[in-house]
Amino acid sequence: MITLQHIYWLAGAYLVVLAWQGARDRRNPKRFGNAAFWGLMALMLLVGERLPSALAGAIVVALALLAGLGAMGRGPATEPPAAGRSAEARRLGNRLFLPALLIPATTLVLVLSSKYTGVGAWLLAPQQATVIALGIACMVAVGAACLLTRQSPLSAVQESRRLVDAIGWTAILPLMLAALGSVFAATGVGEAVASLVQWAIPVENRFAVVLAYALGMAAFTMVMGNAFAAFPVMTAGIGLPLLVQGHGGDAAAMAAIGMLSGYCGTLMTPMAANFNLVPVALLELDDPYAVIRAQIPTALALLAANVVLMYLLVFR
Repeated sequence: MITLQHIYWLAGAYLVVLAWQGARDRRNPKRFGNAAFWGLMALMLLVGERLPSALAGAIVVALALLAGLGAMGRGPATEPPAAGRSAEARRLGNRLFLPALLIPATTLVLVLSSKYTGVGAWLLAPQQATVIALGIACMVAVGAACLLTRQSPLSAVQESRRLVDAIGWTAILPLMLAALGSVFAATGVGEAVASLVQWAIPVENRFAVVLAYALGMAAFTMVMGNAFAAFPVMTAGIGLPLLVQGHGGDAAAMAAIGMLSGYCGTLMTPMAANFNLVPVALLELDDPYAVIRAQIPTALALLAANVVLMYLLVFR
């Protein structure tokens, strides 16, 4: 049976290769910083559960220092000729999207088959079936991409290293922010938010509570840069005690629409660097906030729709 630990080992092995290739890239003046960062990340994924807590914490601090002190960077990019890439793109056409579409499709098939038919129950550990299925789906997509483009898995790793070097440390930002959200929830930030909301709004008014939860998810996401970090805090502080327990709302609908409200905040904040700042760097845009400016109207309209949907669906 495949467990989440196997996915961690697979990701760790990939990062080992990434670190090794990065250290050997003599064209990159910051190759050792890249190698150290991804090597430490690989260590955490491979043997993190066996490390003393103090050492794991020191590794996290080291990762922050490597990123914050500018020790990471990318060297001169080596890409195939533009004419060759254009010709390959024309040959493949819309089939280029198939590997990406295989990721959600494979994940859905594995999870549903495990839950409803039992066919996949022997394959996926039930505690983290969705995450494990996602990991398997990514491997299926890589295999499909290699077959489609007639390239080797090594080519996939080499091309991914070029992309990872361009993104840099922000590639792990969602992971770090999600962990920070759990820390906030464990230290009682949710209770503090609940006390503040109960003081500031009429909690007996359903719409007021819905508005506070949806706007709170968006606002806290803008501060944290990730909806996964905002969700445990806002749900523990407003969603569960006020919407579900206080007004008898449906927890599943509340959580689903609440997360989508958080994503509206993601569209409007530079804190979500991997979504909003990295594309600017990759596209070499003059305005560092061009992506955010383009997304704000959609984000606000979607947030307003979420408030209406939450009010209509949570209390059915």
